[in-house]
Amino acid sequence: MTTTLTTDPPRTAPRLDLRRTPSPGTLRDLAVYGGAVLIALLAGLGLVVLSGADPVTAADALWAGMFGSPYGFGSALNAAAVLALIGTGFTIAKRAGLVNVGAEGQLALGGIAATAVGIHLPANTPTAVGVPMVLLAGFAAGAAWAGIAAWLTVWRGTSEVITTLLLNFVGLGLVLLVVHEEGLLRQPVTSAETLPQSPPLVEGARLPLLGTPGSPATVAVIVAVAAAVITAIVLRRTATGTRLTAVGHSEPAAARLGLPVGKLRFGSLSVAGGLAGVAGAGLVATVPFILAEHFTSGYGFAGLVVGLLARGSLTAVCGVALAFGLLSSGGINLQLAAGVPASSVQVVQSLLIILVAGAAILLRGEGTR
Repeated sequence: MTTTLTTDPPRTAPRLDLRRTPSPGTLRDLAVYGGAVLIALLAGLGLVVLSGADPVTAADALWAGMFGSPYGFGSALNAAAVLALIGTGFTIAKRAGLVNVGAEGQLALGGIAATAVGIHLPANTPTAVGVPMVLLAGFAAGAAWAGIAAWLTVWRGTSEVITTLLLNFVGLGLVLLVVHEEGLLRQPVTSAETLPQSPPLVEGARLPLLGTPGSPATVAVIVAVAAAVITAIVLRRTATGTRLTAVGHSEPAAARLGLPVGKLRFGSLSVAGGLAGVAGAGLVATVPFILAEHFTSGYGFAGLVVGLLARGSLTAVCGVALAFGLLSSGGINLQLAAGVPASSVQVVQSLLIILVAGAAILLRGEGTR
């Protein structure tokens, strides 16, 4: 009697294709996002007309505010640096499949920590020591704040969108607390007119200017560009970047491959919060060098839009951040030269945030069908 031995094909380990995947930048996606931007711009034009200003004059004033002087362009660069840091962090978290909408709160905590360090340093602290300490304090505070949401997400299964969003309100509330309580960070109250804000940071904790005559641009611009470049290298050229990509593509497959999924997700969201904290530190270390009630000015939510529009590209993060910074700087001159309320630009930016976020949700919902 002969026995026929049959062998099953050898089982292969689960594979995760980390090669370039189909780009999400399809014509449909571009049309949806382009439509959102177009609606926001048309709304801005409508506000200009309703304010009684001449659209041509308003356009000239906007252009002059963006590029007409070193001061205006330098202000735009400072704003762009804040947005680029937030957008870079958003991209890191998104690579691991997480959406960080808590940059406003992380920004606030970074500003609080930077102020706590910057006002208590010795008056003769050199800039080479004081500035890194302030920025590191901002990073640590932002990372710790995002770490709360990361822990709840990774080990308790809570949606990071909900936790980071809710922590925004707590973070902003903490800013109000520390600048109103004299025992915390409020400047000494000498009269009824003393504003609720911190004392100014010591000289050595203030960000140096880039050196362009008449420009307020600081080294925050260099920090933001460096963060984007380093992040791009890490995500594209290192094992850590490959692992984050694997987790973002498929958590179960990444886990079967033996990757520490929880640690990677926790780390990505924490680093995103840390970069937002650095942005907050940069805000308080720039003129007027104080922590005030509304110092975040909605940068966190604008940075969210930067990240969404960039679609994972660090080059696009810098470009979109610069565009938003220019729009913010031009809005100030829009009020001075054309009589259009500067709040009109804020309305357009807020509308753009809502529309872009809505477009992202729409496209994400269609993609899961």
